[in-house]
Order: sequence, then structure tokens, then C-alpha cells
Amino acid sequence: MNKDLTTGNPTAVLWRFCLPLFGSILFQQLYNIADSLVAGKFIGEGALAAVGNSYEITLIFIAFAFGCNMGCSVIVSQFFGAGKYRDVKTAVSTSVLATAALCALLMLTGILGGDWLLDLIHTPDEIFADSKTYLNIYVWGLPFLFFYNLATGIFTSMGDSKTPFFFLAASSTANIAMDILFVKIFGMGVSGVAWATFLCQGISCLLAAAAVCLRLSKMKTEAFPLFSFPILKKVAAIAAPSIMQQSFISIGNMIIQSVINGFGPGVIAGYAAAVKLNNLVVTSFTTLGNGISNFTAQNIGANKPARIKKGFYAGLKMVWLLSLPLFLCYFFAGHTVLGLFMEQPTETAMQTGVLYLKILSPFYFIISAKLVADGILRGAGMMGKFMAATFTDLALRTALAVFLSKTALGQTGIWSAWPIGWTAASVLSIVFYLRRFHAAS
Repeated sequence: MNKDLTTGNPTAVLWRFCLPLFGSILFQQLYNIADSLVAGKFIGEGALAAVGNSYEITLIFIAFAFGCNMGCSVIVSQFFGAGKYRDVKTAVSTSVLATAALCALLMLTGILGGDWLLDLIHTPDEIFADSKTYLNIYVWGLPFLFFYNLATGIFTSMGDSKTPFFFLAASSTANIAMDILFVKIFGMGVSGVAWATFLCQGISCLLAAAAVCLRLSKMKTEAFPLFSFPILKKVAAIAAPSIMQQSFISIGNMIIQSVINGFGPGVIAGYAAAVKLNNLVVTSFTTLGNGISNFTAQNIGANKPARIKKGFYAGLKMVWLLSLPLFLCYFFAGHTVLGLFMEQPTETAMQTGVLYLKILSPFYFIISAKLVADGILRGAGMMGKFMAATFTDLALRTALAVFLSKTALGQTGIWSAWPIGWTAASVLSIVFYLRRFHAAS
């Protein structure tokens, strides 16, 4: 059901709205975690390295899907908060048409340029074929990825975070079962992992799209235009910076992946397992930040900016409460958690993964605070400042990873780049937020 985020206690409203989002992203991440887990357990360390290697490229496509989600979600939230339901429908249909065109272009790029992308990150010969197989199947499933993300953005823009949770809970659970069926029972190897994800994402996308159509049909309005250039400009003003942010982060990650690939399959496999665990955390906090963006956008649409400051502190408490158990798990039990991905890991792979988690996990408290502030900046349309903080993180992480990898620190230098970038960018995001929403206090 739709929910107005402009009334009620901001803390209670955000907790009720964001916790289902957190659950949703956990199940969303299960897709990728399940792929790596099944590949590592039932195929081998080489398959784990191949899936992890391709994953860095798929993040580019996910970046575009995320940007479409945010552009549509923020603008629909503003219209919904202002009670402009006719514009809500036009914003949705405009976003669907624009997303379809963008998705088609990216599919063409992925199909024709897959080899080039894998060569770009210096994919080792021994995992090239499996990496290409996984990437090819993933690219054909891009429409499911894009339109599911768009549907999720539409639900959350109207204050409904539970419906996406139910869809994801069912589809990700099915994905785990199909991963095991295709790989262990049918012996399909890496292609089985990719096809399981393809099918389950497809089903969840179709169900989510049908639910969106049903929800909008119940919103009684006069006839509305299916496409609007003025609304597209508003959507693009949010979507384009979000896409650029995520895309450049993905490109930065690809550069880092190319550096890691120079250390051999053992380090690649250890990083592939550990980075999935890290991305589970960061993506979860990003999703909570998206929920805060919807909260901010609705309240700006309703002309209630005072609620946004209370929302920031509520969001901060939420992410720090979640950071604590995640930090404790990764820092003290990293060896055990990583063991889920690798049946008989080499010493190099295990040491790599454990070291990565020990270096990054204490800084979850810092990066989570940044992502809360980012959510407010994005919801308020402050995309320039949002981009400045994000690119600071990206530039520092990428440059330091390349430089420090060539020093005596070796791979330890690569992992050390994350906390430095996170800390510098967090300071910027929080300062931007404070200047905008606390300057007049």
C-alpha cells in the first residue's frame, strides 16, 4: 500500500519504511552471493574467480539501472508528496520509455564489446572463457534488471517498501535453489549459475511490473500524457548524476580489478569472495540512503523541510546499529564467513579475503554516515555536491590502489585505499548536508 512519509514521527516513519528496504537489498545481494557461493563450492576456485571477475563489469550495468531507479523514484516522490497524481503517472510512463531505450543501447554494447571489456581488466587466460560465458548470459537479462529496479523505485516513491521485499525474498530464495540444481544436479558449470539468475530475475521483474500497473490503475486521475520532455528533464537531472556516480565507481573498480588480476588467481578468488561480502554491506547502506532520499523528496514536495533534519539523525542511528554486528562478524569471523564460498581454498585466497575484511570493516561506521547524508542530498536535488563527494572517494581509492600496489605493501596497499577514500568523502557529504539544512538553525 502507498504511504505518506510527510506525517507522523520521522524516526518511526523511517524505521518502518527503511527496514523492508534493508531486507530487500539483502535478498537482492543474495543473487550475487549465491552465484559466487555455488561457483566456489561446487565448481572450484577458478569458477569463483571468473564470476567475481565478471561481476566488476556487471556493476556498470547495475549502475545504469540504479540511476534509472533513483531518477524516477525521486521525481515521483515529489509529485506524490505534493498530491499531483496525474504527474505521477506521466513520470512513470516517461521513465519506462527512456529506460527501455537506454537498456537496448547497453545490451548492444555488452553483446558486441564483451571480449574487449574482459581484456580491459586483464582477465587471466585460465578464467577468460568462464568469465565470458557468465557475462554473455547476464547481458541478455538486462531488461529484467532495469525494469525490476524501475518498479522498485516506483513502489518506494509512494512509500511502499514492503512489496519489493516480498518479490525479492521469493525470487532470491528460488535463485539459490536453481543455482544448486543447475550446477550440482545438471552439471552446467558457470553457465548454470548465470541462467539461474536470469530466470529468477525475469520472474520477479514480470511480477513487479504487473503489480505497478495494478497500483497505478487504482490511482484515479484524468487522462495523462505518456511522455513529457519537461518531466524527462527532471528525471534525467537526478538519474544522470546517479548513473555517472555509479558508472565511474564501476570503472574505478574495474581499474582496481585489473591491478588485482596481476597478483594471480588466488588473490582474485579471495578478493571475489570478500568483495561480495563488502558490497552486501555498502549496497545495504546505499539502499537505506535511497529510502531517506524518498523521505526527503516527499517532505520537500509537501514543503516540510524541518522533518529532514530529524530524518538524518534517525537514519544515522539506524545505519550505526546495523554497522556494529556487521563489523564484529567480518573482523572477528572473516575466516568462517569466507569459508562459505570456498570448499578447499588456497592459503593465498583465504589470507587475501581475511585481510581485506579486517582493513575495511572498522570503517563501516564512516561510510554508512556518508550514505545517509548522500540520501538527503539526492532527495533534495543537490546533485552537484553529491557528485563532488562521491568522486573524491573514487579518485582517492583508484589512485591510491594503483600506487600502493606497486610499493612494498603490495595487495595490502590496494585494500588500504578504501578507508582513505571513504573517510575523505564522508567529511564532504556531511559538511554539505550541514550547510544546507542546519545553516539557518
